[in-house]
Amino acid sequence: MGKFVSFGEVLMRLSTPGASRFEQARQFNITYAGGEANVSSALAYWGHKTAHVTRFPDSPVGRAAAQYLQFHGVDISNILYGGERIAVYYLETGSALRPSQIVYDRYHSSFAELNPADFDWDSILKDASWFHWAGITPALSQAAADALLDGIKTANRLGIPVSGDIFYRSNLWKYGKKPSDILPALTEGTNLVIANPINLKDIYGIESDSFIDGCEKFKAAFPAVTRVVDTHRTSISASHNLLRAYLWNGNEVLETKDIEINPIIDRVGGGDAFIAGLIHGLMTFNDEQRALEFGVAASALKHTIEGDALISTEAEVEAIRQGDITGRIKR
Repeated sequence: MGKFVSFGEVLMRLSTPGASRFEQARQFNITYAGGEANVSSALAYWGHKTAHVTRFPDSPVGRAAAQYLQFHGVDISNILYGGERIAVYYLETGSALRPSQIVYDRYHSSFAELNPADFDWDSILKDASWFHWAGITPALSQAAADALLDGIKTANRLGIPVSGDIFYRSNLWKYGKKPSDILPALTEGTNLVIANPINLKDIYGIESDSFIDGCEKFKAAFPAVTRVVDTHRTSISASHNLLRAYLWNGNEVLETKDIEINPIIDRVGGGDAFIAGLIHGLMTFNDEQRALEFGVAASALKHTIEGDALISTEAEVEAIRQGDITGRIKR
């Protein structure tokens, strides 16, 4: 089995204890997180070789962040060091009627100020079986967008499948470019895209009457795309959600049933767990429906785990996929 490679910024996560508000907190819980790295760490727990590519400051904090990824089984040999600071995000976990809140502090981070020429993508992607990116990375700086495009082009040349989660944070684009300026070029080399009709319109100008109509028009504009995936969340409260997913494969739309999640412990990273579960399923089962169901089950399980990372076995996720949601104690 080849290596799964992800690329993107990893942040220090500072979360208030329990369900405390920012105004109440006198201390924070520290962990490290990044959307693409979360995918790699989940896959590592299921037996895949994974590697994450990023840049940290050459400091005790930067090394602690790298060690955190290594603790989860992720290869850190291609991480670069330099720059002055690690990006940070602050999390206040919501409950019942009160939603969670996130505050970012990631400007002028080590990753945002990387040099694209420092990444030897031929070496990084040697023996790789998959390359994954997300829309937040090109939001951070032109340099980050350029480095990502180099990685995608190298993966294309080497015949490596590429997945892209094009969901982005609109308030992060501060360097004079819009998502519609940058993301189309990245999408040209991407095979599996996580998207919905809203961002297909906002980013690519694709008007659609339905998910399948949008996917067909998207495929016509970007022939490399072979699958489009989306999730649907029904929020009953901050602590109680329903989750399902859709996958268009060029011929039909597959759909899962809702999984009920109640109570939610920590929903941050749930989308990354879904992507990891889906990719694991596609690489392992040769069954798109089962892969989609495995992705939703992985995401549901992540909602019960504190922190961004999904820490689980394949068997735990598979049990949820098969309908075992009783939560009975295991002895």
